[in-house]
Formats: sequence, C-alpha cells, structure tokens
Amino acid sequence: MAKFTPMMEQYLKIKEQNKDCILFYRLGDFYEMFFEDALIASKELEITLTGKNCGQEERAPMCGVPYHACDAYLNKLVEKGYKVGICEQVEDPKAAKGIVKREVIRIVTPGTNISTQNLDETKNNYLMCIYSGDDLYGVSFVDITTGDFRTTTIDDLGKLQDEIFKFMPVEIICNDAFLISGMNFEFLKEKLGIRISSVDNYYFDEENGTRMIKKQFHVENLDGLGIQDFSLCIVATGALLCYLWETQKHSLEHLTQIVPYVTSDYMLIDSASRRNLELCETMREKQKKGSLLWVLDKTKTAMGARLLRRYIEQPLVRKEAIEARLDAISALNHSVITREELREYLNPIYDLERLMTKVSYRSANPRDLIAFKTSLELLPPIKMLLKDYEKGLLAEIYEELDTLEDLYELLEASIVEDPPIMIKEGGIIKDGYHEQIDQLKKAKTEGKQWLAQLEEREREATGIKNLRIKYNKVFGYYLEVTNSYKSLVPDTYIRKQTLANSERYTTDELDTLADTILGAEDKLYALEYETFVEIREKLAAEMKRVQKTADAIAKLDVFASLALVAEQNGYVRPTLNKKGVIDIKEGRHPVVEKMMGNDMFISNDTFLDNSKNRVSIITGPNMAGKSTYMRQVALIVLMAQIGSFVPAKSARIGLVDRIFTRVGASDDLASGQSTFMVEMSEVANILRNATKHSLLILDEIGRGTSTFDGLSIAWAVVEYISNAKLLGAKTLFATHYHELTELEGKIAGVNNYCIAVKEKGDDIVFLRKIIKGGADKSYGIQVAKLAGVPEMVIQRAKEIASQLNDHDMMQKAREMDGYIEEAQQLSFFDQIDPARQPHPVVLELRDVDLSNMTPIEAMNYLYELQERAKQ
Repeated sequence: MAKFTPMMEQYLKIKEQNKDCILFYRLGDFYEMFFEDALIASKELEITLTGKNCGQEERAPMCGVPYHACDAYLNKLVEKGYKVGICEQVEDPKAAKGIVKREVIRIVTPGTNISTQNLDETKNNYLMCIYSGDDLYGVSFVDITTGDFRTTTIDDLGKLQDEIFKFMPVEIICNDAFLISGMNFEFLKEKLGIRISSVDNYYFDEENGTRMIKKQFHVENLDGLGIQDFSLCIVATGALLCYLWETQKHSLEHLTQIVPYVTSDYMLIDSASRRNLELCETMREKQKKGSLLWVLDKTKTAMGARLLRRYIEQPLVRKEAIEARLDAISALNHSVITREELREYLNPIYDLERLMTKVSYRSANPRDLIAFKTSLELLPPIKMLLKDYEKGLLAEIYEELDTLEDLYELLEASIVEDPPIMIKEGGIIKDGYHEQIDQLKKAKTEGKQWLAQLEEREREATGIKNLRIKYNKVFGYYLEVTNSYKSLVPDTYIRKQTLANSERYTTDELDTLADTILGAEDKLYALEYETFVEIREKLAAEMKRVQKTADAIAKLDVFASLALVAEQNGYVRPTLNKKGVIDIKEGRHPVVEKMMGNDMFISNDTFLDNSKNRVSIITGPNMAGKSTYMRQVALIVLMAQIGSFVPAKSARIGLVDRIFTRVGASDDLASGQSTFMVEMSEVANILRNATKHSLLILDEIGRGTSTFDGLSIAWAVVEYISNAKLLGAKTLFATHYHELTELEGKIAGVNNYCIAVKEKGDDIVFLRKIIKGGADKSYGIQVAKLAGVPEMVIQRAKEIASQLNDHDMMQKAREMDGYIEEAQQLSFFDQIDPARQPHPVVLELRDVDLSNMTPIEAMNYLYELQERAKQ
C-alpha cells in the first residue's frame, strides 16, 4: 500500500489529535479540509467537493475556503453545532526545512466564538459549565467576548433549568453525572439550539480547579474571590477554565474577575413565565419587537443593551438595590438637558468590552484601535457632566469612570486616522511617532531624489561632469565613471567593477543610502507591524481599567435609557414596600399601550395584599382583555423590581420573590404531552415552587378537560392558593367558570372582579375595564359572532343554549363546603330534540311588524313577552 505524502501525513497526525473537530488546515491562501471533514463541510457550506493526490491510489476528498474570508464559513459551521480547529503555519515558509510546521492555534465552538460578525451585539454569548454532584449543581458561565464570568451553586434541577433559561447559553459542558440527572436535553438541544457535551473527568478535579483559578486571576488563595467555601463552584469554574485553555490555546487575560452570586438575590422567573410575559422576545415570532425589552431599550451602546437585557432577565429582590436604580433614573429626569447631552456622547461609543477581547486575542486590527480611540475621546466630557451628581449610583459611576486619556494620547500620536485593515502591509503609523519608520517612508518615496542629490554633489566635488549613479540587480547602486575621467576619481571611491570603457565605484555614503532604499518597503512594513503590535500590547496591559470603564458606561447608558422611556411614556416611580401590598392606580400594559398608541389603551386599577385581597377571580368573555390585564400587573411588578419607572398613575409595589404565569394553551407533542398535560405540568410547578411572597398569574385553569373535572381542579387550586397555611400567594385568577364566583365570602382573601361589557341587542362592546363583582355569563356566542362564525351556526348555538340548564351545576357549587365531592359530566346534547318545533314565542316574533309599532306599543309588547317568559 502506497504511503501518504509528507503533507498528508502531517495533516493526519494533527487530525488524530483533534478528532472531534473539523480541521481548517492552512495551505497557502486557503484553509483546506480532507476526507470526512471535506464531505461534511462541502454539504454544510455548499462549496465544491474536489480531490487531492495524497499518495494513495484514490484521491482524497477535499474542499477549501479562502483564508481572508474564512470567518463567514467558520461561523456557519459553528452555528450548526460543529467544533472547528484552526490549523495554521507556525514558522516562516522561507526558513522552513521540508514541510512547514503547522499547529492548531484555536478551537472554535459556539461558546468560544469571538467573531463579532456572527454575534448579536445586544446579547451575551454564554458558555456554561455544569457540575452535578451530591444532589447539588455547581454552575459557572462566561462570555469570552466581554469577560463576564460568574458562578453559583444550585440545589434543585428545576432551578437549574430556570437558570439556563435566564442566561440562554449557546453551549453547555458538563460531567457525565449531569447527563443522567433527568434534565430534558432534547428540548435544550432541539428547541433552544444549545450545544451540550460532556468532557473528561479530569476537568472536574477540585485541586486542579483551585490551581487553574489562582493562575487565571493571579491570587495566592481563593478568599479574595469569595468562592473559597463553595467547592462545587471551584470545580465548575476550574473545569470551565480548563476547557477554555484547551480550546483557545493562549492567555485569557481579559478574564480579570469572577463574580459569585446567589440565585435568591434575584427574582425567580421560570421558563414558562419568561415566555408568557414576552420579556425579551415574542412568543410566536421570536422577535424583539413586541417584547418588554423593545419598549425599554433606548440604549446607545452595545454594552448598555446587553446590561439592560440582563436587568430584565434578573429583577432584584433587595429593596435598597432597587431604590438605588430608581434614584439614578429620578436624578437624570430632574436634569433632562444633562441626560440628553450624556446620550449624545454615548451614541458614538463602540463596544469597548468586545474590542478589548480582540486586543486580548491579538486579533484587533488598526481600524479597531481607531474605533477604540474614538470612544475614548468621549469619556472626559461624559465624566465632566457626571461631576454634579454627589450621591447614589451616578456618583459611583463618576468614580469608576477612568477617562483613559493616556491611552487616547498613545493612539492619537501613533495610528493614522484612516488605516488599512491589514496589519502587515504598512500605512498604519503616523509621521513623527517613530524616527526609523519616518526614514523608511522617506526612503520609499524620496529615494530617487536622494540619489539625484548625491549624484550632483559628487559631480561638483570631483569635477567629473559625466558621473552617473546607476543600478543593476547584481551590484545594486554604483557610481559609473568613464575612462577619460579616471584620473579625477578620489581615493575614497571603492572600485566595484571594471568595464571596457568605464569603471564602477561605490562609497560609504552610497552604500548606506542603497541599504536604506533597497528593501525599504519590506523593512517599513515589518517595522510598522512590530510597532503596531507594541501599541496593542500596551492597550492589553490596561485591560482592567478599560473593563471597569466599560461597565460604568453600560450602567449609565441603561439608566439614561430607562429615564427617557419613563419621560416619553408617562411612567411613574413606584413606591416599594415589604408588606406585600400591590396597589396600582390606572395601570397600563407597557407593550400593548405602545402598539396601540398611548391614547387608546384603557387603564385599570389593581389591589392585592397578603390578607383580605390575596386572590382576585376575574370573569368575563374572551377578547375582553383579561389576559392583557393580568400580564400588565406582572410586568409592572417586574419593571419596578428591575429598577424602572412603571406605566401607571401611581404604584405601590410589594416586593415579590417569584412571578409565575399560566397563560394560554399549547401542545408539546414531541414529548407526548397534550394541551391539558402541559397546563397541569405548569400548574404543578407553580403550586410546588411558589411561596407566600410570590405573584401568580393563572388564566383558564382546567379548561382542557370535562366541565366538572375542570371546575373541580380550578376550585381546588383556588382553595390551595388562598389558604395562608398552604400557600397564601397573591394571585390573579381568570376563569370562565362563573361558579367560582361563589367562593367570594366563603374563602378568606378571595374577591370577584370582571371585565365590563356593554350589550347592544345581540352584540357586545368590550369596555376593557376591570370592575368589582363577577360576570353572570361568558358571552361566548357573541364573541363567536364577532369572530365571523357563519350566522346559521350562531343561530343554532343560541337555540341549543336556550335548552341547556346549568341550574344543577350551580346548585352543587353553592352547596359545596370546600371541595366538590361528586362530579359527573352533563349529557347536554342528549337533552336536545333535533326535530322539535320552534317555541311559540319565536314564531310570534318572526311575524310581528315592528316597523309599524309606535315606541310605546313596542315597549308594551316587550313587557308582555317578559311576563309570559316569567310564567
């Protein structure tokens, strides 16, 4: 069997060390892929599959992409969940003996991709590590594009799932034990697109983890990092660092700190509630427009946009921290001119966090440094505007904001204003920054002029009128003197060549000038590259200073955005309390209001507390606005706890630890779960995890099964929630079971509310107003008519409804003490005779001539019909 070629042997050796990667193998100006990698890449990237002679009888499958355009192809593979190894030449081909040495310089995965072209600048790109051990989970996650690094310990699988939904990592690495924890991995992979993989057990060694953490953060012990007592955090963080070192293969100096946190410091919002409340994206289109983030995001910088998203996803529960944010917004709205000036200065600032990551990775080009300089130029005026704020978060931002003027001056003096993207082709360094570069630039552009000046000087000095400076590839530059003037040649001339009619000489000055001119371009490009790298290293050395300033800019941007939104939309500052009282006057749904226009939305009041007003049972027809009303209450509470002003005339907000919602209906057929099963699963999650300090939004519990079963479940749920010894959570409970209105007065803390409706004959008008009391009917037929159901069906529905008597069900509901003990489905349609004749009153009404009646006659006739109906 024929041997492989030396190049292919090198490829196979490197591929053997990186079996789980698609190998981008550098050959000249292309990254090539071979064998199975080529088959996969040609299909996924839709590029031509060719072949290469590799020493075997059959040509090896091969495809390739240009190195200068590889990012787009690499990103496409990473998006599809592949790992890509970048294999580069690591020695100068001119100096290489035999095959040029190559190594994998970086492995790119979804969580380690730093290509800004492929990343949403308003989102973090998190890589998460989960370590499962002893019924506890150590969690660590990082966004290597920004340096955001956090860790925590979680004691419950459900809470861990909520944490995953909160941060939405693009990649999760874990130990083998986590794979058998019971987590729904198919959902995470297929529905959320998260790449999940287990890594070797040696990653999860606590001793090794401690060593990795100390090395990364340059500390002697873990006390200063705050994780010394949390072994699971140490293990997860160490494993994550190990994974990063093995894939990135160079210093991670932009990861300057790790932030331990406790999940109880933030409001818990489970995955269903995040989806139902549409915090950062809509349920159906998965778009930002139509979400709470869309309303609140008026940020000017990418850093601010990411931080605002984190605020929305992680509302606070500590009153002091929330008040501090509210104070900052109030202060900015008390000085609107200053706020708008700040926003103007913030607008041109680039993404400092991700720019510094590129600096750290040594991938920042000259244009990146100009973007960095442009941003730094705006820091001094921003700091100047903040100096008047003497307390609170704005004062803290003032202290944290380093204007980085030394770095600005460095870049202003060194990098040209409009540099090229490429860093090895010159044109980067300004005149006057580096003396030798200036000389080389002159040599490149003024070399001929220098030679002409030297030639003229030598003529005058020697008297040789036909002296010429010439050039050829063998001897370079030389002075040529004809034989007739040989006697005038000075002793300082050095003979280089004798010809038949002339002599060729050189001088020390000419040699020096020739050295300067010859190769000046190559020397210039090399020296400019070296100088640029030195400048970039100086920036990298100031990583912590820049990151601290970037964090300050992000916070200022968020507060300015929330302040502007509050002013534009007429939001008010909420009053926070720990007594559990939620008292909202003229509250509005922030998103629906924005979609409809501020003048169109009907506001509503809400009052909930921990005693007599724990549970509000809300009845009324579909489309009347029950769901909108309940969601708006949840969103107002959530907005208050992220530190935002809220859409209301006034709002007293009792801090809640969790918000749960059960809204809408959907199947999960992939998991074999019907609509009703999904509904019951969500209800079970709420009842097991809610506390008396939680806010529950429950819509149409029990509608997916038989009438009596559904009513029984809904009734039992209300009793459980309202019972202070069992749960006692504040709850908005919308239902079509009017029988539940009987619970008011029977169960402490339960109150009835309904949506006001105005009837006009057979038609209804939704007034969108919440009023005290329960609805006496659901107006389902009228809603069906509004929806466009054919008139024949509407009429038939009315006839059937007139035959149905729910008196027995109502009577049973009224007689119940606490729980329905017996429930049977009514055979409603068995009571209807399809062949029956219309009622005599119906026949009479068909024939009456209303157009010829006077108003008084019509009223008398109506009164007569009513009396007959009563009989």
